[in-house]
Amino acid sequence: MNMISQPLTRVYLLRHARSGWAQPGERDFDRPLDDEGYAEAEIVAEKALDRGYRPARVISSTALRCRQTAEAIRRALDQDLELLFIDELYNAPLDVYLEMIASSTEAESMMFIGHNPTIEEVFEKLAGADTTAAAIPTGYPTAGLAVLERPAASHERHWTLTDFLTA
Repeated sequence: MNMISQPLTRVYLLRHARSGWAQPGERDFDRPLDDEGYAEAEIVAEKALDRGYRPARVISSTALRCRQTAEAIRRALDQDLELLFIDELYNAPLDVYLEMIASSTEAESMMFIGHNPTIEEVFEKLAGADTTAAAIPTGYPTAGLAVLERPAASHERHWTLTDFLTA
């Protein structure tokens, strides 16, 4: 079978669900979701399922709150959904995400689960400042999920906001 590589046509940008503040002696990296965060993660995952959103690949920061959010996504969407955890997404600059999006040729859709402010910066870079300001006027919420699409035949960097889900 001849496999033709194609650029991504859909990107999901999910900010991890709400977590508590670091306890004394606890690293930021190890902060878990709080009770509200677990509920947020489940709600946004169910909304994604209800709308038929199923990323071909999920790439998440290795921080505990992102891993827990990713597990909620897998439980709701597909128990066999492969989760790829990447250390570099914790405190990653905008360019790391953009390079991963630009170089992806193995899947038509990809979900990133990460942190602010970078998730919001990626959203603004892909969708534009006006779209970002209209969709999230008070900033990217925890468990906020942006669904961005680009026509398959388009080699432009232009992405269109299709949906924005919140818990």
